[in-house]
Amino acid sequence: MDLKSKIREVPDFPKKGILFYDITTLLKEKEAFAEIIAQLTNPFYGKNIEKVVAVESRGFIFGTSVAQQLHAGFVPVRKPGKLPSKTLEEPYQLEYGSDRLAIHEDAVSDGERVLIVDDLLATGGTISATVNLVKKLGGNIVSVAFVIELLGLKGRERLSGIPIFSLLTY
Repeated sequence: MDLKSKIREVPDFPKKGILFYDITTLLKEKEAFAEIIAQLTNPFYGKNIEKVVAVESRGFIFGTSVAQQLHAGFVPVRKPGKLPSKTLEEPYQLEYGSDRLAIHEDAVSDGERVLIVDDLLATGGTISATVNLVKKLGGNIVSVAFVIELLGLKGRERLSGIPIFSLLTY
């Protein structure tokens, strides 16, 4: 299946000069969505993944399905103030400013094998913060996996030493 043909390209969104890859057109087709989940999951069967960690909000779409397929637990990473119990927070840089991500302090146990899943690898800021949170909790990051990687933004350079799996590249 040609998954790239299922992704809508939206020029000048969210601002002029940006080409946005809209995955909602892929998600609405049950066969394409099933194919994405299968391809995101297949490389990790037999890797003893104990937790799948994903970043809100689009990462949740893929992370929960991958966790279910791998018979692993699911851990959400969210903006501060969105998780109800005690959290760790990690700052990260945006194009214009900074933000923070949070994870429950008891979400990952020391030594647990973790797969981090998100929809998109661009500059790598969000995923680097997520990696740092998992490491602070003692998690053993097996890999990070993305539906789309924007190669020109060089996000993988911020993830040195961590295996990266990208399903589609632009």
